[in-house]
Amino acid sequence: MEADASVDMFSKVLENQLLQTTKLVEEHLDSEIQKLDKMDEDELERLKEKRLEALRKAQQQKQEWLSKGHGEYREIPSERDFFQEVKESKKVVCHFYRDSTFRCKILDRHLVILSKKHLETKFLKLNVEKAPFLCERLHIKVIPTLALVKDGKTQDYVVGFTDLGNTDDFTTETLEWRLGCSDILNYSGNLMEPPFQNQKKFGTNFTKLEKKTIRGKKYDSDSDDD
Repeated sequence: MEADASVDMFSKVLENQLLQTTKLVEEHLDSEIQKLDKMDEDELERLKEKRLEALRKAQQQKQEWLSKGHGEYREIPSERDFFQEVKESKKVVCHFYRDSTFRCKILDRHLVILSKKHLETKFLKLNVEKAPFLCERLHIKVIPTLALVKDGKTQDYVVGFTDLGNTDDFTTETLEWRLGCSDILNYSGNLMEPPFQNQKKFGTNFTKLEKKTIRGKKYDSDSDDD
């Protein structure tokens, strides 16, 4: 009986919350409709032009990103290409990988998806065997490692899968959330709520490095993960 009463109470609370949310949405819509009703033809025309201009700018930005290699997950052949790529784009995710590390292939699958979804960010991969100087500069020891570069500076790292629920079976949404935490892509979800479950078990702490230049201090890691 107590369990039934608890369920009934929860249902009523949920129903009240839904009604309140619906009421707020309706009030907002009514307010917008009233604003439109009060507008004259000139105001409506200016509003239309403003929206068209915003669409034009968004389309121009999209074309600029695509011209710089955004919208796809690409491998770059050398360290020199890395510096050129991060110079061209505001936000870059670079996967430092090795062919013999199976977890790199897991990351590849997710990064392909995210590269198509988030045109605002450039997604690259670089074989560590072809980038000894860069790996030494960034002190990359754990494979895989994602270097998150913003405005030409290494802002953060995703080292291994610790920040992704500490499992090989993490979802694309989890990686998207983690990258969103570093503001390296536009994340529309709640950053305070990681997609993976059992947060207390896995933990949500991650290292964040502020204002670190690519040629600056080295990044230290504790172990090598093959």
